[in-house]
Amino acid sequence: MRTLRFLLQKEFKQIFRNKSLLPLIFLMPIIQLLIIPLAADYEIKNINISIVDHDRSSFSRALISKITASGYFVLADYGNSFEDAFKQIEDNESDLILEIPVGFERNLIRENREKLFIAVNAINGTKANLGGAYLNKIIAEYNAEVRLQWTDPERFSPVPKINVASSNWFNPYMNYRFFMVPGILVFLVTMVGAYMASLNIVKEKEIGTIEQINVSPISKVNFILGKLIPFWIIGVFVFSVGLFFVARVVYGIVPLGSIGLIYGFLAIYLVALLGVGLLISTYSDTQQQSMSVAFFVMMIFLLMSGLFTPIESMPEWAQVIAYLNPVTYFIEVMRMVVLKGSEFKDIIPHFLKMIGFAIFFNTWAVWNYRKTS
Repeated sequence: MRTLRFLLQKEFKQIFRNKSLLPLIFLMPIIQLLIIPLAADYEIKNINISIVDHDRSSFSRALISKITASGYFVLADYGNSFEDAFKQIEDNESDLILEIPVGFERNLIRENREKLFIAVNAINGTKANLGGAYLNKIIAEYNAEVRLQWTDPERFSPVPKINVASSNWFNPYMNYRFFMVPGILVFLVTMVGAYMASLNIVKEKEIGTIEQINVSPISKVNFILGKLIPFWIIGVFVFSVGLFFVARVVYGIVPLGSIGLIYGFLAIYLVALLGVGLLISTYSDTQQQSMSVAFFVMMIFLLMSGLFTPIESMPEWAQVIAYLNPVTYFIEVMRMVVLKGSEFKDIIPHFLKMIGFAIFFNTWAVWNYRKTS
């Protein structure tokens, strides 16, 4: 313990003497947590639409007003030429075209039917699908209003009607920030821990102090613990600032579940994560090499964690990779405890898997560290 205490003193002094490193550890995650949730919005808005109105009737104007008042669409062009509207799509100034034919109002009144033409710019598949779905729903609602307006209730017998009442559990107002902030907080802690830990042993190699450590009677376990514990403490501190200051004060997110449960899982998660960083460090000879490998690993952790894309929608081979990713489990636990108020019994499988990750990566790091050059 005396040897470990001296190692920890050395590590903390090295960390706090590096003035360029401190803003990266403490300020960068807070700034990112303030900015990213404001931009990472699942809801597609401000869809540019060009409307070709050949009818210019009161019905067509009412439909256009309903579309622009929905809050999802921005009227990029209004005219009577489909070629001009298509040119808007080619110039990336429009995402959809709605063409209203001649006789739109007359055919609705006389024949009770009419066809509209929608052309969608499908380069961005997500925006195209959602934009087309929004527009179809608005047109269907307008059609229902027209039918109701022109139907004489006295001529028809009452028709059975099913009323559906829905309730949004865990996130009643469908606020996407409540869903995103816990996951983004996990990833920011991951970035800080993995990057800093991966650079640690490599820095000792570059400045030459690793040679002094190698010839000293310090065991490999004590050496790895001396590298791991300081960043474990820093990771807990960064997480606490994000959870209690940014998430609660800025976004109004208060965990429904146990804070102690979150920190219990965080403690094991950081051990596993720092084991990954230290493992990368034992294989690298320079800080540049270590950062490149860490960046590669972090990108896989991010994209395959379910933070932005549901794991269930991935191909089967990608789901296998996702469930071999420790970040996946902490994001799930954060969302379960913070939003649903899940208890320990609900996340026991996640705990067991994270303990397995911690043992595996740290054992590998200790085994791979050589006290020889």
